[in-house]
Amino acid sequence: MLLQIKNLSKTYSNGVRALNDINLDIQSGMFGLLGPNGAGKSTLMRTIATLQDPDQGSIFLGEIDVLKQKDTVRSMLGYLPQEFGVYPRISAEALLDHLAVLKGVDNRSQRKEIVQALLQKTNLYQHRKKNIGSYSGGMKQRFGIAQALIGDPRLIIVDEPTAGLDPAERNRFLNLLGEIGSDTVVILSTHIVEDVRELCTDMAIINNGEVLLKANPTHAIEALKGRTWKKIIEKTELENYKQQYNVIAEKLVAGKPNIHVYSTDNPGNGFELIEPGLEEVYFSQIFGVQKTAA
Repeated sequence: MLLQIKNLSKTYSNGVRALNDINLDIQSGMFGLLGPNGAGKSTLMRTIATLQDPDQGSIFLGEIDVLKQKDTVRSMLGYLPQEFGVYPRISAEALLDHLAVLKGVDNRSQRKEIVQALLQKTNLYQHRKKNIGSYSGGMKQRFGIAQALIGDPRLIIVDEPTAGLDPAERNRFLNLLGEIGSDTVVILSTHIVEDVRELCTDMAIINNGEVLLKANPTHAIEALKGRTWKKIIEKTELENYKQQYNVIAEKLVAGKPNIHVYSTDNPGNGFELIEPGLEEVYFSQIFGVQKTAA
């Protein structure tokens, strides 16, 4: 299954251009969509999920025209938005059963089998009789992916799924996503670099509604080897270093800024070469330092 996005643009009534000529080919498997808040990720996800129309462009899922055959797409879609509502006074088991009916699973025994399997898969079976309003944030997210998996979807979209989760819940959730079949297109939209690094074989980085890079994460990291340098400096020196070097990341270490810079040559001045990670790839694109595709 191939998801093809061509020349997709969207400008809202307030003048904000959320998408600017987006072109992406997304194969089956886990695809990471990275970008800061406001980059256009959620707009792109809602458009693919048939919840809003673009101003121009096309989206095809195999031979299916996503923008014209919305009902067909919805029958094949599993969607977990960044924020989703649940009925707080109903049990997970009952709500999943109701949602399965809405997805067209009419056979009662088949529906029961599907619901129980999803509860087991998401580690919610022992809590199936509890009202969802009593669930923790991580449990609600796992319920969210359970409902997204109803009907064996061929396209799954999850938007910022690990935001706000503690480390243990995040690991459970990522493990669950990693178990989804390789013949399904799974789009993971996030601003958390580690989620993409751990799960995805392909990714894109977008900002200001534009695709800055589409690459295999490993290949993108390889392209930065020998070009990423670090140095610990004084706080008073930071602005001066930003003016002299392509600073792609900074963080405090023992109260002093540890800066990473992008340079094809040794910048000297006490900088040390480091092994880059996906975080360096991300920042090098967001700050406009590296524009070549990996």
